[in-house]
Amino acid sequence: MALTGLQIFKLLPNTNCKDCGFQTCLAFAMKLAARQAELDLCPHASEEAKEILGAAATPPIRLVKIGTGPREVTVGEETVLFRHDKTFYHATAIALSLTDTMPDDEIAQRISEAEGINFERAGENLTVNLLALLSESGNAERYAETARKISDESGMPLILCSDDPQLLKPAVDACAVRRPMIYAATEKNWESMAELARSFKVPLAVRHHGSLSDLHDLASKIREAGVEDLVLEPGAGTLAMALENQTLIRRAALEQSDKSFGFPTLVRLGGGDEGPLTVSSAATLAICKYASIVILDRYEPWMFLPLLTLRQNIYTDPQKPLQVDPVIYAIGEPGPDSPLAVTTNFSLTYFIVSTEIEGSGTPAWLAIVEAEGLSVLTAWSAGKFGGELVGKRLLEMGVEEKVSHRKVIIPGYIAVIQGEMEDAMPGWEILVGPEEAGDIPAYLKEVWE
Repeated sequence: MALTGLQIFKLLPNTNCKDCGFQTCLAFAMKLAARQAELDLCPHASEEAKEILGAAATPPIRLVKIGTGPREVTVGEETVLFRHDKTFYHATAIALSLTDTMPDDEIAQRISEAEGINFERAGENLTVNLLALLSESGNAERYAETARKISDESGMPLILCSDDPQLLKPAVDACAVRRPMIYAATEKNWESMAELARSFKVPLAVRHHGSLSDLHDLASKIREAGVEDLVLEPGAGTLAMALENQTLIRRAALEQSDKSFGFPTLVRLGGGDEGPLTVSSAATLAICKYASIVILDRYEPWMFLPLLTLRQNIYTDPQKPLQVDPVIYAIGEPGPDSPLAVTTNFSLTYFIVSTEIEGSGTPAWLAIVEAEGLSVLTAWSAGKFGGELVGKRLLEMGVEEKVSHRKVIIPGYIAVIQGEMEDAMPGWEILVGPEEAGDIPAYLKEVWE
């Protein structure tokens, strides 16, 4: 039976020593209750606590880390089937493949292209996460040399792809400090692959394109061999089969606490004759349901913005909107005579409004008021963006020091707060701006000026 955070808290030492990495024992207990941490993180837990908590404090899907440093990829540790039940925690990692038969200059170009995939959206940088090195030469020395080159030249974590443990070993050794993932253990090579993963303490992908029961049995054998950081790749002949397999694995892990299915999953796409639209569609499905890693053997530049945007939307906490800091932002190089506008701290609202102001060519000040990340109308209807409150916050933020004209523009949809703001800001003129952000440039040119 699942335990609550308070029940777990009573079993902990309650010293707030922070040795587990959390600020308090209560914070750690809440993470244990959500199955987002393991009891092993607490070095002071009693044997009684360990016996009582057991699986109740273990994440149903193991956390697996690939790589090191700031680009380290973390997957797994999910706790729900549907994001609206709580949230998804570790976004699907996207890997781009390259081969050891490519010339060195082409490899360098591929690395540069992968690292150059970077889009800013709603305050986040959207990027691809991994490089997957395929072995096509069959030459262990060339493969190891290429792995070392990629490891030295790129900060992106690496997946080493080969079914030959003897070929993989020199490559793993060449970049072991960067903690690559080995891909893949199969029914034929699993013992050697497990030994390799155990020796170098690196994650291991487990592939079986037969039935899910076969994949389950293979994962069980590798776990018994002492390898715990696994990533599972089930077979998927069709999109429907892929959806079914991913869903069954996730359900088994969450609802049945099946340890051999309690691992992140992997999908590899683009290795056959399918075109980029088919690959993109399959990647979309994989991000939604429930792949932790997607390896793209074939891809086009136009695929990444929609895929990364989808991933951001899926892995944004639905109960906690994206927010920006409630401060006064300078758009362009505004001065004391520049316009001053105000809106909420909902991230999307800020970026839409600031983009329109920047596009107008008119430097301006944009004051962001704390509204718990809600949009303008939602915040107003919830009583978090009323005239008195907004006026008070603006004065506290020091708008009088930014502008000399004593005018502030409010969103057109909430013109109703104009009177309350005038009462809260004596001597200020409250201007009602446009309802739609797209009309901001025209407003600044035709009304403000």
